[in-house]
Amino acid sequence: MAGFAGRDAVIVEAVRTPIGKGKANGALHDVLPVDLLAHSLTELVKRSGIDPAQIDDVITGAVSQVGDQAVNIGRNALLAAGFPETVPGTTVDRQCGSSQQAIAFAAQGVIAGAYDIVVAAGVESMSRVPMGSSVLPGSDPFGAMAQRYPEGLVPQGISAELIAAKWGFSREQLDDFSAGSHEKAAQATKEGRFDNELIPINGLTTDEIVRPGTTVETLAALKPAFYTPAYEARFPQIQWAITPGNSSPLSDGSAAVLITTSEVAKRLGLRPLARIHTSTVVGSDPLYMLTGVIPATEKVLRNAGLSLSDIDLFEVNEAFAPVVLAWAHDVGADLSKTNVNGGAIAIGHPLGASGARIMTTLVNALEQRGGRYALQTMCEGGGMANATIIERLAK
Repeated sequence: MAGFAGRDAVIVEAVRTPIGKGKANGALHDVLPVDLLAHSLTELVKRSGIDPAQIDDVITGAVSQVGDQAVNIGRNALLAAGFPETVPGTTVDRQCGSSQQAIAFAAQGVIAGAYDIVVAAGVESMSRVPMGSSVLPGSDPFGAMAQRYPEGLVPQGISAELIAAKWGFSREQLDDFSAGSHEKAAQATKEGRFDNELIPINGLTTDEIVRPGTTVETLAALKPAFYTPAYEARFPQIQWAITPGNSSPLSDGSAAVLITTSEVAKRLGLRPLARIHTSTVVGSDPLYMLTGVIPATEKVLRNAGLSLSDIDLFEVNEAFAPVVLAWAHDVGADLSKTNVNGGAIAIGHPLGASGARIMTTLVNALEQRGGRYALQTMCEGGGMANATIIERLAK
């Protein structure tokens, strides 16, 4: 992604909060979302040592932009973090990929010459602003779109059930993958692989949701989460395999990534961690909704001029276990290189924050393992997906 006058976009710092349970008893429930995001922004500036007055924009992903997350939380959080009033901020919604899209917008702005230094961030407090809060009683967010799908669209959980049925994944396969996510995340936590990216908050020092010792047997005891007689009648092929154990949990958290050019980084004495090589976004079938990661991966590789074998690490958001399994099956990716420190099923999925959270984890994992290329992709509500390839830069 070399742009105007040969400009590039590099990540020079990335931080995140630990992910808390998105419930009233979660460790981060008492933290207002604006303050949750401000915490990551403050630490990002502190670690990088830059003067926040040099930041050209703060682009923030947030999904439920209502209540505590209303009125442009990106701008409010940067002011809460003590940034100068001259620093602007905006908030974007690409559903679950909101902050991955924020990273793409930031990189594009830097490459185009619109920015020299920009922050891409994300936040979601699902305990304080429940999923779906922005759909007010009596409102109709779909309008004429509903005429295009007269049989009706479905919640993501039903989409996950449809994927499991279409690709033929058994409940045991889904639970086995999910237990593995917890095992990897627990091991990464134990070995301190997250330490470099985490910023403790409100007494929480590690991800709250990870459950060491999770097994297929314990997950097998959980009941299907999305069963209804109406959907059973409409979709007789569904085996009702999606449970809370093989789905991403409700979560609270924030993350922030500092992006600039190689030239500016050198001038300011900042070390580029990775170059944003290529990014893309695609639309996909809104009934299956979560399968966009497949064409997004194919498109970003094609645009980058790279092959699957060039990629050292993959991060695929674990919205539901069958999403990652279907992706790996169709693109031919190696699951041993995927979500190597665990994924959202174990760590959590604070919607608007997840893209930046995953990128923060991916940058660190790539450096820890000495790889060159990594690919991140996320499925998104309404049938979309972002994909980004980063390239680690030598010290």
